[in-house]
Amino acid sequence: MEKYKFILSGGGTGGHIYPAIAIANELKFRFPDAEFLFVGAKDKMEMQKVPQAGYAIKGLWIAGLQRKLTLQNAMFPFKLFDSLWKSRKIIKQFKPNVVIGTGGFASGPLLQMANMMHIPTVIQEQNSFPGITNKLLSKKANKICVAYENLERFFPKEKMILTGNPVRQDLIDIESKREEAIQYFNLDVNKKTLLVLGGSLGARRVNQLIEKELDKIVAQNVQIIWQCGKLYFEDYKKYNSPLTPEGGTSNDNKTNNVQVLAFIDRMDLVYATADIVISRAGASSVSELCIVGKPVIFIPSPNVAEDHQTKNAKSIVDKKGAIMIKESELDSEFSLVFEALLKDQGKQDQLSKNIKHLALPNATKQIVDEILKLV
Repeated sequence: MEKYKFILSGGGTGGHIYPAIAIANELKFRFPDAEFLFVGAKDKMEMQKVPQAGYAIKGLWIAGLQRKLTLQNAMFPFKLFDSLWKSRKIIKQFKPNVVIGTGGFASGPLLQMANMMHIPTVIQEQNSFPGITNKLLSKKANKICVAYENLERFFPKEKMILTGNPVRQDLIDIESKREEAIQYFNLDVNKKTLLVLGGSLGARRVNQLIEKELDKIVAQNVQIIWQCGKLYFEDYKKYNSPLTPEGGTSNDNKTNNVQVLAFIDRMDLVYATADIVISRAGASSVSELCIVGKPVIFIPSPNVAEDHQTKNAKSIVDKKGAIMIKESELDSEFSLVFEALLKDQGKQDQLSKNIKHLALPNATKQIVDEILKLV
């Protein structure tokens, strides 16, 4: 049997990188001798995260267009031409059976070139409102794996398959890990645990909110695991309890129930400890939270293309699977909403049950099934 070869591309944020890694892991599980190559954007986080997952990666000189007139925009045509030329070279050398794109700037020139060279391509779109890269690529792609219904206005209907988003397989059974998780994070079993997720880079407005509400939350017998993002860790590590791995120091005894982390490696364990989750509504986070099945308060970022995080969150809220608070309403709404949820175990249980109904836990396997039809 010939040895399969796959090129995967997706990056810029964890929401594009982790689905690509999950797909590669499933392909590798089925074909241990297959060869893999990732293509990313130079200087973006995929250049670290992909090698950490055990895969080779090559970087393209590509970046997105800025909304205002900048030198970077003036350079865009040169970067695009350079990236197309380099993509052609990579494809010719590697000779992939299929090229898979999960969104982000680098996947644009790579899949465009694969289409021109008549190599089968698969797009995996995580959001309820697709990004411009995938919209442009969809005309020539062989298959488009989507996570939400009703995307016919963006993509050719005959190419779409509803699969859901690939998520880490270690999230499927987190209940069995609760004891291990409590020890790992050194938590008090008699307190509720609030998990705050701002995404891999962090979320400024969410961090500001938690800082403002910190004492009030801790006073309600709640301990907090606060993933503030690497961009903000230096600003917020002062709230750390002395027990956290980063070794921050607390200002006073009120904050020794708080763990501030730049990044969380063991997402399976942190989800296992959480009683309530506050999260952005990026597509990967939403898909993970459906599988995890915990009560969630979504605070969508209003600063993303086409406000797609609000649309992602709304698709869950409309089915009574989560609560959503807009950034503009945080000051007036958050305290009331959080306290009401914390005191209402019945509401917590109902949200957990409803969000779990929306999970698509076999997404990765289904996407790989579709990829293999093209080999």
